[in-house]
Amino acid sequence: MKAPKPIFDSWNMANIAVMLLYRQLLRPLLFTLDPEKAHHFSTQLLTFSAKFPGGKALLSALFQPKPKPVQVAGLSFPNVVGLAAGFDKNATMMHEMALLGFGFIEIGTVTPKPQAGNPLPRMFRLPADEAIVNRMGFNNDGVDAVAERLKNRPHHLIVGSNIGKNKDTPTHKAVDDYLIGFKKLAPLTDYVTVNVSSPNTPGLRDLLAIEPLKELLEALTEANMALKKPVFLKLSPDMANEDIRAVTQLCATLKLAGIIATNTTIGRANLKTSNKRIAEIGAGGLSGMPILERSSEVIRLIRRELAGEPMSIIASGGIHTPAGASLKLQAGADLLQLYTGLVYEGPGLVKRIVDELR
Repeated sequence: MKAPKPIFDSWNMANIAVMLLYRQLLRPLLFTLDPEKAHHFSTQLLTFSAKFPGGKALLSALFQPKPKPVQVAGLSFPNVVGLAAGFDKNATMMHEMALLGFGFIEIGTVTPKPQAGNPLPRMFRLPADEAIVNRMGFNNDGVDAVAERLKNRPHHLIVGSNIGKNKDTPTHKAVDDYLIGFKKLAPLTDYVTVNVSSPNTPGLRDLLAIEPLKELLEALTEANMALKKPVFLKLSPDMANEDIRAVTQLCATLKLAGIIATNTTIGRANLKTSNKRIAEIGAGGLSGMPILERSSEVIRLIRRELAGEPMSIIASGGIHTPAGASLKLQAGADLLQLYTGLVYEGPGLVKRIVDELR
């Protein structure tokens, strides 16, 4: 009879130690800083650690799970956990984030022209809710700078590009911006995500209405005829269910690779954070644990609507634990994406999820 695996084997002890080190030491330090400054500090710390002699080997040993390949949209992913767009907007951290065990990385959102984004402060933590509110506004270096960096991407890793429109581009000319982003980034990445669901660019969500969305996706489908790259559409959790059904059917008709569910929400219901603090923060997209249930509901809705159609779903929103990851997969997701969960749980989260799902 095969002996049961001990609960506290060397792997578990190392994982627990990494988790406690982050929660008890590093996270309290980072949370004393402005969220955007904390982001820059943590990425610089990771970059320094990777350059230090033996740093890459140590990071890989600590954070990379054993491969558990999965085939999605014609691509072979080393595992189901990816880095959501927004963390590495400018394709400057691809090599370093690969060391943390991610099965894929989505860079962006990238716009045709560089833009500074919205005024500071524009990112806020809600620790009581394990959430973040951001109104970044697609701050990025522009498509040409990002395309140049993608020429040196890690080729052992799946890399996706997330494209959007510039703030000053009128909605009726948005298709032009998306075509610029697609034509310059699609040849350099493994898949492309169309972001029309961020709440932080005025008028962007108007593109989720069926007619403008149909025009946009048809133009991208035509541009993709030669490349045949998987194209995903990122949806908003604030959409009505009937609109989600209609958009899902449109994506299936145009034979998109799939849908990412979901982006951030403008909703503020059932938060533990005080109403006074919420009012002080103001506008922005809410991410993290509060959208776990709604984004999972959207996944279930999409999966039912697809009814066997060969389209994939990438889950994003509220994945902070292996249990949250399992919930998304049970709802019908094929892949997962993290960002806010990484802020609250630390770099060991990827390995914890992949190894527990194993």
